[in-house]
Formats: sequence, structure tokens, C-alpha cells
Amino acid sequence: MALYWCTEALPLAVTALFPIILYPMMGIMDASEVSIEYLRDTNILFFGGLLMAIAVEHWNLHKRIALQVLLIVGVRPALLMLGFMLVTAFLSMWISNTASSAMMVPIAHAVLEELYSVPRGKDIEEGSENPTFELQESGSQKEETTLDNGQVHPVPPAPSEPRAKQNQEQVRFTQGLSLCVCYAASIGGIATLTGTAPNLVLQGQMNTLFPKNPNVVNFVSWFSFAFPTMVILLVLAWLWLQILFLGFNFRKNFGIGSQEGEKERAAYRVIQLEHRLLGPMTFAEKAITVLFLTLVILWFTREPGFFLGWGNLAFSNEHGESMVSDGTVAIFIGIVLFIVPSKIPGLTQDPREPGRLKAPPAILDWKTVHEKLPWNVVFLLGGGYALAKGSEQSGLSQWLGNKLTPLQNVPPPAIAFILCLLVATFTECTSNVATNTLFLPILASMAQAICVHPLYVMIPCTLATSLAFMLPVATPPNAIVFSFGGLKVTDMARAGFLLNIIGVLVITLAINSWSFPIFNLYTFPSWAHSNTTASCRVSPENITTPTP
Repeated sequence: MALYWCTEALPLAVTALFPIILYPMMGIMDASEVSIEYLRDTNILFFGGLLMAIAVEHWNLHKRIALQVLLIVGVRPALLMLGFMLVTAFLSMWISNTASSAMMVPIAHAVLEELYSVPRGKDIEEGSENPTFELQESGSQKEETTLDNGQVHPVPPAPSEPRAKQNQEQVRFTQGLSLCVCYAASIGGIATLTGTAPNLVLQGQMNTLFPKNPNVVNFVSWFSFAFPTMVILLVLAWLWLQILFLGFNFRKNFGIGSQEGEKERAAYRVIQLEHRLLGPMTFAEKAITVLFLTLVILWFTREPGFFLGWGNLAFSNEHGESMVSDGTVAIFIGIVLFIVPSKIPGLTQDPREPGRLKAPPAILDWKTVHEKLPWNVVFLLGGGYALAKGSEQSGLSQWLGNKLTPLQNVPPPAIAFILCLLVATFTECTSNVATNTLFLPILASMAQAICVHPLYVMIPCTLATSLAFMLPVATPPNAIVFSFGGLKVTDMARAGFLLNIIGVLVITLAINSWSFPIFNLYTFPSWAHSNTTASCRVSPENITTPTP
């Protein structure tokens, strides 16, 4: 399965179905036991979260949010990059990074067209060559000067500055703004449990490999850890891309002490026009906003851990634990989306049947869900859980644990750092879901073998799978940006290489600092004990030091 996932000899979802056939034939697990792994609670959470994401996309609520933020930040080069990164990262926390990138890239290029007065020869949304990047052609109609920071000011048509230099500066800013979108999409997804599939793989693997764990990875604990990590990485990525594509003159980058040019006002008017075309908020958008906020509040207050949540108080078992999961909440709100009408119900008659009242359609219908839901990821997640369960049942996990015991002599922070680098390199060439699925069972066995908290090595590697910044094929957002033209593989690799290093360092900082009180990583937990970890109860090496 690892070989097929890496080479994509078969579709990833098809490879994920192998355990259903092979495990019963090899005597590892019964067919009924294997099949259960394909629709665990984590998959239900994924499905429910996607229902909300599809509703947000279907009614263009995400576009309204994006344009509103861009109207606030303006079109100064540095602030424009920051605005696109903030919007894309926020959207990627709740909808897929592919959808957020596909929406933001055309908006970015429309703004750039006005900023540089490029003729609109082709429709960029059709996937054709983007005329925004046809800046190498000289022409008398292009009468502007581009400063070092990418700002544009109208000047008389005099050859005061070489045209080639102007075009090069414009292209560099265009490249930087494009990369801002795809990088922010990947970074934003790490902040929430449903933001990207590898996060759900971690939760599912934890529940499969350590069924006695007290729901240690839930929406609240993950957000508390990952959101600060995401914010730090996003700010550093913005600074790095600003330096790389705009230069070190921060006064010019932020437009301090300069007059707003006509081209910038035109670009700002494009954003205003797009926002006006959306019209006032519809009843459907308002209803989705309310349901979305309700969903987030229910997730945060279900079983937060530091106080009794509504799940503990109203739906607890004999141990006081919530019987309701995050998946239950997501499905509840998802069902409500199929019930709430998209318009205020009125006495509108059906034109096809006079005299009969016509009910407004619901916010979501099954046809829309069927077309937009990535069913392949559901099977891919299930195949990963089946692979982890089979590794445990067959004894592979125990065998790996015995082989990895020499790592006890290596400091845990060094192990986490090296593993992050390895996974960040590996995910550039393979699917991030497949990468996480392959590594997590091995890392769990390693943690048991060396008496380190399993999450101390599993969380960094889960985050590292989102550090796919160097290659267009590494992740769909990169491919979307690359397909619009104007970028070479070397441009993306040069920007992404250092960003990968920055990401690994930020993750290492996070796992060795604020993750300890959130996940209680100080000692080896009792729920992670197995037959091979009996010595962890008394061994002094089971304490993970938070200091690198």
C-alpha cells in the first residue's frame, strides 16, 4: 500500500480498499472488523464538517468574507499580501484548501490586472494563460513606473526607467502574491481538526492504536495547540515572501509617505465592484453564518477538559464522559442545513401548478453534496485506519517497537526535529494524507518503545505533512497557482525551501513549549502501555523534557 500510494499506480482511494480483501485472506482480521474501520467517528466528523463547507461555498459566503477583508486592508503591496494570506488561511480553517485557493487566485489576478493596467484578453478563470503575466511586452500604452516594492504610479511617457526593470518588478510582485495564496491555504488548514485531512488521520489513529486514551485529541485541544502555531508560521511566511519578492524597503512596501496612485485606486475599485456585485446578504447566507457559529460554539463547549461541557452535563456515560462526539455535532448541523429554507417562506405560488404554494429550496440538497463532496478522501481515511488496526493485530507494531528501542539514547527534541524534516521532505512527493497514514503507526510504536508520549512525535509529523511548499505537485493549492502561469518550478522551490525550514523550526518550538500543558506530555501516559512498555512505569526516561 505504501508503494502504491507513493507511485500512485492506482488511485489513492482504490489502494485504500486493499485491507478489505487482504486482511481476511491473510488471517489478520475478520472482514466485518476491517469494514468497521472505514466509517469510524473521525470519518463522520470529516463528512459533517464538509457539509458545512459545501454550504458556505455553494452560497458564496466565503467570497463575501474575502472581499470584505480586502476592502479593509487596502492594496498597498505588503498589506495586500497580508490581506490575501489572512483571508485564505481563515477560509482554509473551515473549507478545503483547494477550494479556498481556487477562489482567491482569480481575485488576486483581477486586482493585479488593474494594478498594472494589463489588457483583459482572456478569462483567467478558464485556465488559459493569464494575461496578467504578459508584462514582458513593451508598449506605448503602458505608461507607469513600478517602484522597488511593486507600487505603481502614473508618469509621463518618457523612457526614464528601463522597461525591462519595470516588467521584472511587476512579475516578481505577481509571483509573490500568487505564492501567498497557496502557502496560506496550506498553513491555515493546520489550525482546526477539520481544516485538513492529516489532522483527522491523527485523531483516528490515536483512537485506533490507543483505544483507552481519554479523547486527548479533540477540537478544543487541537485548536489550542495548532492555532498559535499557525499564526506564527503565517506571519513568518508573510515576512519571508515580502523580503523575497518586494525587498527590504519596508517603508515603500507599506506605502508610508507616498501618495496613492491611480492604478492602486483602480485596483481597489475592482474589489469594491466585486463586493457590490454580490449584493446584500441573502437569507441563506445569514442562516449559514448563524449555523456555522453555532457549530463552532458547540465544538468548543462539548468537552473542553478545563471545565464541564454540555456533553458531560447532558449526555454523559457512567464515567462522566461525553457520549456525544464532535462528529455528532457536525452531523446534527449538517442535517439542519437540509431542513432550513434558503429563502424566507412566503405565499409564493408554483408557476407550474397554479393555486399550489411553492416551498423555497433548502440551503443544501443532496445533488450539490454529491457533486462537491470528495468521496475519495473518505475511503483514503478509512484505509489508513484499517492499516493501523492491522499493524496492531498482526504484531507488526510490537515488532517495530522492539527494533526502535536504541533510540532511547537520542534526546526526544532531536527525534522530533529529525522526524519533522523527514516527513516535510517526504510530503513534497506524496499525498499528505497517505504520508501521515504511513508514518503514524510506526511513530506510535517507536514512542512506546522509547517510553515517550506518543503525541510528542505524532503531532509534529502531522503538522509537517502540511509543509508542502516546494513543488507544484506537492499539494492542490500549489498546482492551482502554478497552472495560472508566470511561475517556474525554481521560483516555487526557492521560496518554499526556506519556508519548509521555518515551518520545521516553528513546529519544534510548539511541541517543546505550549503543547506540554495542553496534551500533558510530561510523562508516559498509562493508556499507552502495552506488553512491551511495562518498564515505562518505573523508568526515569519516560519523562519528556520540554527544553530542546
